[in-house]
Amino acid sequence: MNPFLMIQSAGQVLETGEAEGDVLVEQSINLFDLMLKGGWIMIPLGVLSVISVYIFLERYMVLKRVSKEDNTFMNRIKDYIHDGKIDSALALCSSNNHPIARMIEKGISRIGRPLNDVSTAIENVGNLEVSRMEKGLPTLATVAGGAPMIGFLGTVIGMIKSFWEMSNAGNNIMVDQLAGGIYTALVTTVTGLTVGIVAYFAYNILVARVEKVVFKMEARTMEFLDILNEPA
Repeated sequence: MNPFLMIQSAGQVLETGEAEGDVLVEQSINLFDLMLKGGWIMIPLGVLSVISVYIFLERYMVLKRVSKEDNTFMNRIKDYIHDGKIDSALALCSSNNHPIARMIEKGISRIGRPLNDVSTAIENVGNLEVSRMEKGLPTLATVAGGAPMIGFLGTVIGMIKSFWEMSNAGNNIMVDQLAGGIYTALVTTVTGLTVGIVAYFAYNILVARVEKVVFKMEARTMEFLDILNEPA
């Protein structure tokens, strides 16, 4: 082909594109409008997202507080016990709003009984404290598993809607007739997966923090029992 003809043809195409571009109107959609296209499935997904964010922030602040420990606490408890100041040791535990302090307080109140009884009493209090720290975590795990399934439910509903429109349109199928169902399918899937993934990571972050606190509780329990085994 003649190169001159190719250049001339390309110029005509560019001119035509520019002429058509004058009448084209750029369309955009914001996030809120996109969410509305997901249909009623977006309501439970929105509720689950709010619940997961609330649980994560509330538990994160609680675990952040209980992970801080007074480094002089056990040394003061040791000195009080060796000096026979049991009331002072109990008062020190009562003044500390911490799971370890409540465990040690229970152990101090059992001083004089067999060591197994002391250990069992501390363990029972420790189990209660762990249960308090894990409050809300099962709900967060449920959101992590349930949100994607709700999103997939929206996908199925959207596809059913699209096929319904296709069956009613017959041979005159228009793209805009299928767009609503496809929007519902895609938007709910993405939203469900997003909520589930965020909840999953939030759950694992909180579980790791709980395990860190539990390790400290076990270490201080062993330290307290060693104090009781030391000669007066």
